[in-house]
Amino acid sequence: MASPQASDKLFCNVKAEMYWADDDYSTSAELSSTWFDMRDYNEFSVLMTAGNLTGAGVKALDIYADSDPAGGGTPTKIKAFAGSAGSVEGDYLVLSVTAEEIRQEAEDAGVDFRYVMPYLTLANAADEAAVCVIRSGARFPQDGLTADVVT
Repeated sequence: MASPQASDKLFCNVKAEMYWADDDYSTSAELSSTWFDMRDYNEFSVLMTAGNLTGAGVKALDIYADSDPAGGGTPTKIKAFAGSAGSVEGDYLVLSVTAEEIRQEAEDAGVDFRYVMPYLTLANAADEAAVCVIRSGARFPQDGLTADVVT
């Protein structure tokens, strides 16, 4: 029998957000206008699937870091998807970076990276993608990190 108590342990430790990318991503572009703050998390992951394809699907998926929450510092590529990118609707890519990797890249660049952003490149301006951004390893686990409903 299922328990009547709340059991959202996973979503007390991760902050997951979904985005529909339907702008022109035929050249590398930021997913959102607000960069994702990594101050209280240990890992940043991106899951992406292309849809409504008019081109050949996903060309690139990268994770950039910056010291500015609006990306106004010096955005630096931290990690790039390596392998065969999805070319058919339903194919998906997964890319992750740890806070430790971000800190190492920041030291190498002589800056203090705190914010991250997925950059997408799709084969055609009309191609679209569903993107899930996950920040995990919350320093302060609590109910409500991931919203139950977003409308």
